[in-house]
Formats: sequence, structure tokens, C-alpha cells
Amino acid sequence: MATMTIGKLAKRAGVGVETIRFYERRGLIPEPPRLSSGYRQYDDATVLRVQFIRRAKELGFTLKEIEGLLSLRVDPNAPCQDVNRRIEAKIEDIEEKIEMLERMKSTLLSLDASCKGLGPISECPILEVLTEQM
Repeated sequence: MATMTIGKLAKRAGVGVETIRFYERRGLIPEPPRLSSGYRQYDDATVLRVQFIRRAKELGFTLKEIEGLLSLRVDPNAPCQDVNRRIEAKIEDIEEKIEMLERMKSTLLSLDASCKGLGPISECPILEVLTEQM
């Protein structure tokens, strides 16, 4: 089994060294054995695990959600349906965020249309509306 330093692991997995250390502290990857010099020695399985974490984060999963996915991944008897439920929940979460962002965009477009950018800041209708809603 070939081993690598934290720097090589980070490069192969496409993340920074501090990210590796953070994942170790969070328990998302196991703390590796160390050489007598104190250097950590990682294996190829850790590269795959960090890549899994990175890809899941890119899809919007939180570290807590990723922790759950990882626990399913290591259990060969876990039903695929458990993963599917988590994916469906994430899709629902994303759809809610999209709706919220659309409402925010609509409000901002209305605010933008209410102001022609003329006059002193003390008469800015955008600031007036934002102040009223505070």
C-alpha cells in the first residue's frame, strides 16, 4: 500500500491542506498513522473519501449530511433507498432556496425600478423601503 503526505493527498483530492486537517478534526476522515518523523501518511482510500466529500459539498450537502452519506457508504447492507431519501430531501431543500432567491430577486428588481438614481441619498426610495421593513 503506497502512502502519501498531506500535501500530495490534498493535491490528488483537489482540496487544500487545511481542508484535510479540518476533515480530520471533524472525523470525516480518519487520522492517519504517522512516521517516526511525525509526518502523516495517507493512503489511496483517503483520496477517494476526500473526493467524495468534495463532490457532495459541490452538490450542496452540508458536512453533517455528508457524514450521514459516508456512514451509509461504509455499510454494505444499507439499502440504496436510504441514499435516495437523502437525495430527495436535498432536492427539496434546493427548490425551497430557489423559491426564496426568486422572491428576493423580484423584490430587488422592484426596488431598483423605484429609483432612477437621481437626487440626494436622503431621498432614496430604496433606503426608505429598507428602513421601513427593519
